[in-house]
Amino acid sequence: MASDTLLVSGGRVLRPDATVVDADVLVDRETGRITDIGAELTAERAADDTLDASGGLVMPGLVNAHTHVAMTLLRGYADDKPLDAWLREDIWPAEAELTADDVRAGAELGLVEMIRSGTTTLADMYFHVPEIVEAVDAAGMRARVGHGVVTVGKDDADARADVEESLEVAREYDGAAGGRVRTAVMPHSLTTVDEPLLREAAEAAREDGIPVHFHANETREEVAPIVEERGDRPLAYADDLGLLAEENFLAHGVHVDGSEVDLLADRGAAVVHCPASNMKLASGIAPVQKYLDAGVTVALGTDGAASNNDLDLFDELRDAAMIGKLGADDASAVPAAAAVRMATEGGAEALSLPGGRIEVGAAADLAVVDLDAPHLAPAHDLVSHLAYAARGSDVRHTVCDGRVLMRDREVVTLDEKGVVETARRRAVDLVARAA
Repeated sequence: MASDTLLVSGGRVLRPDATVVDADVLVDRETGRITDIGAELTAERAADDTLDASGGLVMPGLVNAHTHVAMTLLRGYADDKPLDAWLREDIWPAEAELTADDVRAGAELGLVEMIRSGTTTLADMYFHVPEIVEAVDAAGMRARVGHGVVTVGKDDADARADVEESLEVAREYDGAAGGRVRTAVMPHSLTTVDEPLLREAAEAAREDGIPVHFHANETREEVAPIVEERGDRPLAYADDLGLLAEENFLAHGVHVDGSEVDLLADRGAAVVHCPASNMKLASGIAPVQKYLDAGVTVALGTDGAASNNDLDLFDELRDAAMIGKLGADDASAVPAAAAVRMATEGGAEALSLPGGRIEVGAAADLAVVDLDAPHLAPAHDLVSHLAYAARGSDVRHTVCDGRVLMRDREVVTLDEKGVVETARRRAVDLVARAA
């Protein structure tokens, strides 16, 4: 027996093939890996620690594959506007006032919210990345992080410095938090970073073996200028820049044509679907079933809390399944099992991070969902419940890398009350400065 073990006992377990079995899960906390899955393991061996999963479903921890976590400070600050006006008139002016302490406070608030709703892994594009790394480390979560680059409106020196910061951050913090933090170079989008710098960033990232993450094809207004100026689709332009390598991943991918879907499938780049943000900003409906049919890896993301307005990936999961049917005009599109996979294994694959599956040898990134609530009865199909009925508030325990982050709905790695109070105070100060 391993010297330091965690037993998740008495529950039902979601397997990678979307079947559900009655089983316990044994975790080696020294390696952060699952060592055994089976019925009544507690009767066979004693564990150093136990989580009671009775009456619950043990599932892979959720993966929020695209967010700007510190934007929790701007939750509800600027609503009901289209993307371009929202960014230029409200969000970017407020972000210009952000301090490192603001970002730390906003990040911790977002991480608490995600832990409480069963998310164990995130990809974050933002500023003051060292503060985000420290927050992720303290929270015990897993992440791929990067400095977001925007060069529009900047002189050549400042624009180049922004790209260099993204590269330096990616190099310095890759492998932080005992390996739970990995990095990426993160140019904001194809229209907010100048072409020469996009090309240089992609080449430098490729040479360093670091992934690239960026926004693409989010709105029609973003697509049209590229088509008009270059006579080509945005993802063909991105491919020319070297941005569609297999380890790279893009957010949104709403307005794509068939050639771009095929290009993503051929290159192996992943798409992170953010349905709630796309709906709120009236950006459109991503063709998720077409991506899936073509073999494109699709993950789920909340985007930032300023455009969502929460970080509960169960909400995103349900939105993805629902809007996927509407977009395809087909009730069988984006079925429950596919949506759940996008929120778990698909996210881990997109980010090239461990997790997303419950099997021996896999990373012990887990969430235990209570099944006792009225909205989860009767239990005809638990995978259906995860896609259409479960809520973040149904999560009882959260585990990442074998470490318990939340036990019986109490976050144990961060001071939740203190985090909320600090974030509230800093949000008020930030908005006052921006005004």
